[in-house]
Amino acid sequence: MSNPDMLESIFSMQTILNDYVFQKKDIRDNEGKHLTMLKLMEQGEAADALGPNTEVNKWLGNYLTALDDESRELREELLWKWWSKDHLNMQNIRVEIVDQLHFWVSLAMTAGMDAQKVYDIYHQKNKVNIERQNSDYSKASKNEADNKAIG
Repeated sequence: MSNPDMLESIFSMQTILNDYVFQKKDIRDNEGKHLTMLKLMEQGEAADALGPNTEVNKWLGNYLTALDDESRELREELLWKWWSKDHLNMQNIRVEIVDQLHFWVSLAMTAGMDAQKVYDIYHQKNKVNIERQNSDYSKASKNEADNKAIG
């Protein structure tokens, strides 16, 4: 039995979940039809033509707000009182991290990225980051030209 690509599987499950939520909550697009992740992804792929009053902009904001909130919830699980006798709740920490992943994947899809595109851009950006480390990257030497070549 073949094992499907795990990242592709996560993207697929997130698409199903988001479409279910859009349907269940009767969330509609600007044309009055039920919103779908496919529609958001297709619009996100045409990002150069999108303005502030688009569904993509709205849902990028919604998913980023949710991701920020999940980050806050994770922060609340961490222990900052070094004198405390408390212990980390790793089960809940792991769940909060996966909650972040749900919204991160939704952000990626809304920006027009599928699992392959995320992998490709990650691979390119990782190379840039390694090159920056090897060249003693700092604020003074910061140059975004290397990022602009990523695509």
